[in-house]
Amino acid sequence: MNTTDDQASTQLFEKAEKIYPRRVKGNFRSLKWVAMIVLLGIYYGAPWLRWDRGPHVPDQAILIDLVGQRGYFFGIEIWPQEVYLLVGVLILAAVGLFFATALLGRVWCGFACPQTVWTDLFVWVERFVQGDRNARRKLDQSKWTLEKVWKKSLTHSIWLVIGMLTGGAWVFYFNDAPTLFDHIIHFDVSWTVLGWVIALTLSTYFMAGFARENICTYVCPYSRFQSAMFDKDTLIVTYETERGEPRGKHKAGTSWEGRGHCIDCTACVVVCPMGIDIRDGLQIECISCGLCIDACNEVMDKVGLPRGLIRYDTETNQKARQGAGRTYSLDISHRKASDVTSAVTEPAVVRQPAIKEKIRWIRPRTIGYALILSVVGSLMLGAILTRADTEVNVIHNRAPQFVRLSDGSIRNNYQIKVLNKSHDDRHYQVSAPDLKGAQITVLAAGDRPVEQIDVPANSVGEFRLMIVVPPAGSDADKRQDIAIVLKDSQSGKETFGDSYFAR
Repeated sequence: MNTTDDQASTQLFEKAEKIYPRRVKGNFRSLKWVAMIVLLGIYYGAPWLRWDRGPHVPDQAILIDLVGQRGYFFGIEIWPQEVYLLVGVLILAAVGLFFATALLGRVWCGFACPQTVWTDLFVWVERFVQGDRNARRKLDQSKWTLEKVWKKSLTHSIWLVIGMLTGGAWVFYFNDAPTLFDHIIHFDVSWTVLGWVIALTLSTYFMAGFARENICTYVCPYSRFQSAMFDKDTLIVTYETERGEPRGKHKAGTSWEGRGHCIDCTACVVVCPMGIDIRDGLQIECISCGLCIDACNEVMDKVGLPRGLIRYDTETNQKARQGAGRTYSLDISHRKASDVTSAVTEPAVVRQPAIKEKIRWIRPRTIGYALILSVVGSLMLGAILTRADTEVNVIHNRAPQFVRLSDGSIRNNYQIKVLNKSHDDRHYQVSAPDLKGAQITVLAAGDRPVEQIDVPANSVGEFRLMIVVPPAGSDADKRQDIAIVLKDSQSGKETFGDSYFAR
């Protein structure tokens, strides 16, 4: 390939331009502020919540104790043996996301996704220090001056502080927060903790400060398959083409006859954090944040036209409005008298049918998601409410399967693990009611005979069992399914472990 061909090939690719979202006010912007404050408050504050679980147990409400191999969520305590609860949480999270998407489109992406929340915060810092859209663009394009140096330095310093707080808050979920905080301020932390803080600081700084919309467009897989969860009744951000076209600039006092309500001001484009034009239709980059709705409504208010040229709507409603006409009267109640001209009182003709718009919340797709959520949620709730505080796992020793003693008796050996999930020491008596005349010997560590099984609170006890059946029972079946029963000496509650006795 010659040089000319190389130049022609490189012209097919263009460097992505930096997006400078403009400040906007409105209902959706306010909702995003509320979501950001609440979610950040939960993330940074949750590790400091306390929950009294009694002595010798962490009192942090939300804690993943890697050393103790347990997870705590307020009154729920999860052991490694209960990994099915974690699987249930993941299923609920995934199906819940699908359910919300089927109803409201990518509302998670627009308001609750961590990438969106932290990017929103970083953009606010950038705007606070450097100014709004035009000021930031002008600053980036200008030469390096003292003003540019200090504004950029301050912006990136605040970003790094936020990233450090983010990383610090994350490690608090895996350690006792007050204790770890005391170690941090005294510079007494392990390299593991320090490594996680540094890694999360830099990743937050990069993704929210530089990558931003590229994470949503190119990295996050959700944007690729979210359209599979849409249907014609999903609420999405839409542009009313029938009402807005043909678009064009508009001068105060001129007639709206024969033209659309879109004045081609591009306000919807300059406020979009993804840098797209919603008037081109639904796009994979759209995160349904609704900021373009706020911007367009503000413009409609200024020119005295009804709101809703860009709005949340369904494809069903859009198609139903196509082809007919409805007349709106211009709303000038919000405008100053000096801004109102005689031409403003002229009715605005909108090609939009007079239909009864409705949203079908209940439909096969949403019913299916709701059923899955209900079933999985009920199973998890039942598992949590009915789980025992003692679990027994019995393993039959296979080498050898059994031993025939000199008097003809048969002996089987077992390894038994007893999980005491309670916060009190437990003592258990062992029996094997399925074996008549059986003699049971319990061996603790070092093959030391003990009278009963003692398991401290919140721990696992490991023991050996030797069960001997007299000769009279040796002519029975070669293999017999049995249950090993542990009876709590204090409460009398019995716990069963399944195994077998070989002959």
